[in-house]
Amino acid sequence: MTSRIQPASAAGPHGNGRPPHPVVDSADGLASLPAAGLDELHDTARRIAANVERVLVGKPEVVRIALVTLLAEGHLLVEDVPGVGKTSLAKALARSIDCTVSRVQFTPDLLPSDVTGVSIYNRQTGEFEFRPGPVFANIVVGDEINRASPKTQSALLECLEEHQVTVDTSTYQLGAPFMVIATQNPIEMEGTYALPEAQRDRFTARVSIGYPDQQAELAMVDEHAGHDPLAELAPVSDGATVRRLAATVRTVHIAPEVRRYAVDLVASTRQVPEIRLGASPRATLHLVRAARAQAALSGRDYVVPDDLHTVAVPVLAHRLVLTTEAHAARRSATDVVRAVLHRVPVPQGSAR
Repeated sequence: MTSRIQPASAAGPHGNGRPPHPVVDSADGLASLPAAGLDELHDTARRIAANVERVLVGKPEVVRIALVTLLAEGHLLVEDVPGVGKTSLAKALARSIDCTVSRVQFTPDLLPSDVTGVSIYNRQTGEFEFRPGPVFANIVVGDEINRASPKTQSALLECLEEHQVTVDTSTYQLGAPFMVIATQNPIEMEGTYALPEAQRDRFTARVSIGYPDQQAELAMVDEHAGHDPLAELAPVSDGATVRRLAATVRTVHIAPEVRRYAVDLVASTRQVPEIRLGASPRATLHLVRAARAQAALSGRDYVVPDDLHTVAVPVLAHRLVLTTEAHAARRSATDVVRAVLHRVPVPQGSAR
């Protein structure tokens, strides 16, 4: 059988080495997906991942989270220091799918209409015509999103959540699939505007790429020094296929006990003393959608607690606002999420 894309750790955060135990409604309560659907999803995801890894060398876990976000019909925030491949990841994922793609370089002088579009008066017809902005694409790459003013950043709020744009009292629906991949640099703060909590909450997941290890960096020098692999990427899937696979992910079964576990995990972030603002109910929805995508990538048509563990940090950490005391103690949101995963009891159920 073809190997599946597996979770980061089969043992989960507890490190007990036990295999994951799916929780079911009854002995035969698992809704089964057609095998062909999961096979197509796995094959397509493998080809996209291989394509992206030609550009982003030595970061399979980052690529996996990007695929989870794509299949969960969410949006991805890539946050890291300069030069580690943030924009390359976004552009490689976009080029791997044969669909409409646009790129916006966010700058302080960018206006909301530069993102959403603008109505222009047509002297021949005597009417205003709407000219769509770059957000009217299947995949929108927003480079250095925190360099735009809060006014321009707010133009994305409706797009991210409702997949529509309202201009001059008229509402325009965005196409499907629709995914925003935004990058930002957390180090160089001159001339930047921190993303407000409301906007961060609309991103399904956040990833940090980090520096490659020496072997990966050496391979990068050998392979990338003479040519640009990004320029050679060809699409390996298309928008219709991504829509079909996203519909498959929506049918992945999640038992009531696992749903309750997801709610408990998110609710626990609101009770931690180090957290000034915990995760929202929207975070619960995003956590469940991402867990479904993770289960499908692992070749299962049902969600187990380990799927929630695998996606919990990318989905929850960027939504948490730490207290001043937590910052002083050098605690991070990632530390808090991992502590919650260890503290909340894992539901135990029968194996499939």
